[in-house]
Amino acid sequence: MPAHAAMAMMASAPPPLLSMENLPSSSSPSKRLSPVTVTKHAGGEGTSSDPAVQHKVVGKSGDNDSAAVENKNPPTMGAQQQQQQQQPSPSSGGAGVGAGVGGSSSASGAVPPPRSWSLKDFEVGKPLGRGKFGSVYLAREKQSQFIVALKVLTKSELQAHKVEHQLRREIEIQSHLRHPNILRLYGYFHDDTRVYLILEYAPGGELYKQLQKHKKFPPCRVAAIVKCLAKALNHCHKRGVIHRDLKPENLLLDANGDVKIADFGWCVHALSSRRTTLCGTLDYLAPEMVKGSPHTDKVDVWSLGVLMYELLYGDPPFLAQGHGETYRRIVEVDLHFPEPDAKMDQASARSMESARNLIRQLLVKNPEERMRLEDVLLHPWIVREGMP
Repeated sequence: MPAHAAMAMMASAPPPLLSMENLPSSSSPSKRLSPVTVTKHAGGEGTSSDPAVQHKVVGKSGDNDSAAVENKNPPTMGAQQQQQQQQPSPSSGGAGVGAGVGGSSSASGAVPPPRSWSLKDFEVGKPLGRGKFGSVYLAREKQSQFIVALKVLTKSELQAHKVEHQLRREIEIQSHLRHPNILRLYGYFHDDTRVYLILEYAPGGELYKQLQKHKKFPPCRVAAIVKCLAKALNHCHKRGVIHRDLKPENLLLDANGDVKIADFGWCVHALSSRRTTLCGTLDYLAPEMVKGSPHTDKVDVWSLGVLMYELLYGDPPFLAQGHGETYRRIVEVDLHFPEPDAKMDQASARSMESARNLIRQLLVKNPEERMRLEDVLLHPWIVREGMP
C-alpha cells in the first residue's frame, strides 16, 4: 500500500469512542514534586504485564527497534502524503471542538469512509512507556506496514479517577491538529476493558530523558526547540486551543531530533472564554494560574519561557525547597539567572545575554504584556541561534 494511502487510512474517522460518557489519557510519575503534576507520556521500558497485548508482543523489552518489528521506520513521505498529512481529518468521536479545529479531509472536500480498527489490525512490539492508566507500545499496522505508537488505556482506571472527559477532549483536539511539531493522533478504538490511541511514532524518545542525560543543552539547540514550539503553540492558539502543560516530559523527538508536542491531556478548546482550572505542573504554572485567576492562551507563552530557562540552565527558574516558596517565587516573578561563566568568550556572553532578554519578555507577570509567539520567532537570539 502506498505511504500516502496508509496515512489517509490512519486519519479516517473511527467509530464512536465509548458507551461511557467520557475518557482521559494515562499518567506517569514526574520529577516535578507537585500536587498538580500530571504527566501522561510515560518513559522507560519493561516487559508488558498487560494481558491484552502480552500474547502479541513481537520483541522483548531489551530488543532494539529493528528486532521488535521488521520495518522499524515508517514509509517515506512523498509530496502527496505530505499534502494529505496537512489536511484536517473528520471529527474523531466527539462533537464540539471538531468544527473549530478541523475541516474537510481532502482538497476536494471528500470525507473517507470510517474505519473500524481493532487490536487484530496491529502487530504489537516492545513497550515504549508506562503510565498510571496504561502503557505505550511500538506497533505496526498489518495492512500498510505503517509503524505507530499504540497507547493502551484501562477503562476501569480512567473511570475510577473520574477523568474520562480528559481523554475525550484530548482526542477531539489532537486528532484535528496538523503541524510538523505536534504529534499526530491517527485514530482510536476500544474494546470492553481498554481504549487504544493510534499515535505517530517518535523514535527519538522523550526530550526529558535527553535533558536528564546532558543536564542542559547548547544555545543553538535550545533556540531550535523554542522556535519549533513557538510555531506549534501559535498553530494551536489560532485554533482556540490552549495546551496548559508544556514541559520536557510532554515533548518527543522524531528521527531527525525535531521536537513534537506529544501530550494534550490538559489542553482545552476556548475560543472566547477565560479558563479557571488549576492544572499542569507547578514549576511551569503561570502566576495567574497559581492565584486561581482566569487564564488565557498566554499561560503557554509563560511555560515556553520556563522551558527555555530550564533547557539552558538545567533547572526551572522558580525552583525552591517547598511548594509554598515555589508559589511565592512564581507569583512575584522572582527571576534570577546564574552568574555567567568567566571563561566564556565574548560572542557566547553576548548570545546568553540575548537569551536572557527573551526569557524576561516571556516571563512577565501581566499576561497581556508577554511577548507574542509571532515576535518570539523574530527575536534576534532565535534568528541567530535557531538557524537550521
